[in-house]
Amino acid sequence: MEMLLDVIRVEPQKDNMLLLVFENHEKRLFDMNPYLEKKPFTKLKHLPLFMKATVAYGTVVWPGNIDIAPETLWDYSKRA
Repeated sequence: MEMLLDVIRVEPQKDNMLLLVFENHEKRLFDMNPYLEKKPFTKLKHLPLFMKATVAYGTVVWPGNIDIAPETLWDYSKRA
């Protein structure tokens, strides 16, 4: 079983990408575009809200109780 890594930093990008840093200090890029058609992420199509991404509890969160699982961020991101 693979170890679950926490996100320690996020930098939202204007193209709906997230530049992530995990606790092992690996930088990865995650594309949110495919998720923006699904609830609750549809609200994040509004760029000012998307850009408010922060880290809490080891994952990425947005205002309005929107978050995404850290394992999803790791599994579907690419090395930056």
